[in-house]
Amino acid sequence: MPIFRLSQELIFPPPSLAVESGILAIGGDLSVERLLLAYQSGIFPWYSEGEPILWFSPDPRLVLSHEDLNVPKSLKRILKSGKFEVRWDTAFREVIESCAQVGRPGQEDTWITREMVEAYTKLHEIGYAHSVETW
Repeated sequence: MPIFRLSQELIFPPPSLAVESGILAIGGDLSVERLLLAYQSGIFPWYSEGEPILWFSPDPRLVLSHEDLNVPKSLKRILKSGKFEVRWDTAFREVIESCAQVGRPGQEDTWITREMVEAYTKLHEIGYAHSVETW
């Protein structure tokens, strides 16, 4: 199957056309509109600094809804103990920038590029991206 080249037009090919590795398309931009369309379609960007944007839609793809989230009793006890404070959306940029700095075994760089930090911060500012912080 081909890998599609995106233009300025706000459109993605059907996710079912992704190649075996999950790559569906290359190019485009990280505008709020494109990111929202991508995520609504089961597509996400993943690439390295200085490379073209790659858009993925692997099959199968995990979708975990909050109704299905199982918090173990031991973690509930820790959270209730007061040892940590859990906050939502109070340090979004700091969280994403910190995630970008964490090394991953076998990888020299991160998929969280400067462009990604800016794009996801915009999504956060309009209410579509969230962070959870513990102190």
